[in-house]
Amino acid sequence: QVQLVESGGGLVQAGGSLRLSCAASGRTFGSYGWLRQAPGKEREFVGAVTWSGGSTVYADSVKGRFAIFRDNAKNTVYLQMNSLKPEDTAVYYCAAARLGRKYPGTVTDDYDYWGQGTQVTVSS
Repeated sequence: QVQLVESGGGLVQAGGSLRLSCAASGRTFGSYGWLRQAPGKEREFVGAVTWSGGSTVYADSVKGRFAIFRDNAKNTVYLQMNSLKPEDTAVYYCAAARLGRKYPGTVTDDYDYWGQGTQVTVSS
């Protein structure tokens, strides 16, 4: 059974940091992505990483502030978020794509499996 279990969301002041985790199990994936959805908005791409961790891609809105990295021993993907802004407030989703799928996936249809989502709230 494929599972993506997220953790690490919460409330933080602007300028602060949070780290989200996504523990994956059940199969080997080709790549992972992080997407977010703010109230009243469509889900948007944040960043993606290959299964090996050798390649990462970020949305312009988070480039230089967010970083994605993998711990292969724990089969876990992390989203390190620094210099957070109120506009980063959203539910953040971890997603995984099967081998052979498009990389980087930037829309929901590019991914096959999803985590439950975790709320990140940045206060001004």
